[in-house]
Amino acid sequence: MLPQRIDEITGFFMGMTKSVATVLAVLIGTAAVPAAAEAAQCGNDASGFPAWVESFKDEAAGRGISSATINKAFANVSYARATIRADRGQKSFKLSLDQFMQKRGGKAIINRGKSLKKQNAALFDRIEARYGVPAGPLLAIWGMETGFGGFLGKEHTISAVATLAYDCRRSDYFTNQLYATLQLVQNGTLSTSARGAAHGEIGQTQFLPANVLKYGVDGDGNGRIDLVGSKADALASTANFLRGHGWSAGGGYQPGEGNFGALQGWNAASVYQRAIAIIGAEIDGG
Repeated sequence: MLPQRIDEITGFFMGMTKSVATVLAVLIGTAAVPAAAEAAQCGNDASGFPAWVESFKDEAAGRGISSATINKAFANVSYARATIRADRGQKSFKLSLDQFMQKRGGKAIINRGKSLKKQNAALFDRIEARYGVPAGPLLAIWGMETGFGGFLGKEHTISAVATLAYDCRRSDYFTNQLYATLQLVQNGTLSTSARGAAHGEIGQTQFLPANVLKYGVDGDGNGRIDLVGSKADALASTANFLRGHGWSAGGGYQPGEGNFGALQGWNAASVYQRAIAIIGAEIDGG
């Protein structure tokens, strides 16, 4: 019995030695890995913005954004006070439907929309054939967002998105938008000097950066996506967005109908959704 017992004890200590060695190896390996950088801290005024930018640059580098893109994108970024004012003052969405339609020029959008539908009939036919979305709601969105491309906004896009990513109110949401913005810069879709709406919306129908990445399409067939300079790209991308949010070809889009949900995906404000539905139906002749 003694030799067997000695073998058991020897095996026990050998097992302990291996376990200790394993634990030590794990501890040494852990110590060798640098601690993850702390997430950039949000703020509610301009004072902490420069430090936040430097911290965010480190995070972006760890997420696969090239140093060249980061340096180029943030070279002229500043805290966008106009963006913060706009973010805190979206009063028109609290108006009644009639007030909203009057303030946003609903009748003018309908009248011009009908004319543009005729002038661009071939384009809208192609878009509907591909995405199932008729001209009416696309023209309603186009007119409501930028006056059919007449005014795309004047805020520096990267500064606007970075400011909202830093701002504590919706920091997580706009941090994702800022990563999308950097990807657009990196792939050549967005210029670092680009200007647009106060929340960083891009182009003739005002896409947030993450939606450009997800739904942006080449509507004019020139091999690139340009939501600023190409109405075909902007409108086809808008139709692609609506389809991606449940739009079904041939379905109605008034409140209570199947495609109204896609309009809700475009904008969270109820008064905006109903206005688009009304204007679109008028343009489509229904």
